[in-house]
Amino acid sequence: MSKTISIAIDGPSGAGKSTIARAAAEHFGYIYVDTGALYRTLGLGAVRNNIDISDTDAVKAFLPTVHVEMKHDKNEGQRMYLNGDDVTGEIRYPEISQAASKISAIPCVREHLLQMQRDMAEKYDVIMDGRDIGTVVLPDADIKIFLTASLDDRAKRRFDELVAKGMDVTYPGIYEDMKKRDEQDSSRAVAPLKPAEDAVLVDTSGNTLQESIDLICGVINNALEKARG
Repeated sequence: MSKTISIAIDGPSGAGKSTIARAAAEHFGYIYVDTGALYRTLGLGAVRNNIDISDTDAVKAFLPTVHVEMKHDKNEGQRMYLNGDDVTGEIRYPEISQAASKISAIPCVREHLLQMQRDMAEKYDVIMDGRDIGTVVLPDADIKIFLTASLDDRAKRRFDELVAKGMDVTYPGIYEDMKKRDEQDSSRAVAPLKPAEDAVLVDTSGNTLQESIDLICGVINNALEKARG
């Protein structure tokens, strides 16, 4: 295995990647990297600046004007900053999710953020989650997992999560938003959402959060033991 250990967890929106990957990273003592937060932050920046995300040239001109930063706090975990402002909570709103999906389909955006993600994996033992970590960002990751669940399960989990945060959302709205996001992510021309050929497929439909965390930690632990011989 490489000097640093990299674990890629991919999957559709609402599969629980962030929560499960964060818990697994804490369990193994690795750095957790939520790559989707990078695209959400850029999406928020575009919305704030009234950038037409369907206009590739406008987005390309916008990129050098925005500063996206990811910081890791020992107590609070990953925090996202947009031009110096902490936007960790704001980037989770459904409308920003749609902006993130659209902006992430633009080649120059993915290229803009690619090296930042790879640099993290070169410096630290990481568990990195997203849509194309095992296929594009870290094709040589030590362990690759594709995490999924039924659309009903994923929408219910996201709805409960947002309601718990005090956000004014509806289940039908979340369901349709997630369905649209799935279609956009899977059909985009650049780095579409799909499992890496050597990824372990894990379906958490019907599982509790703790069951899902235990399942993923078990997959990772088995792979690490196998790699150590």
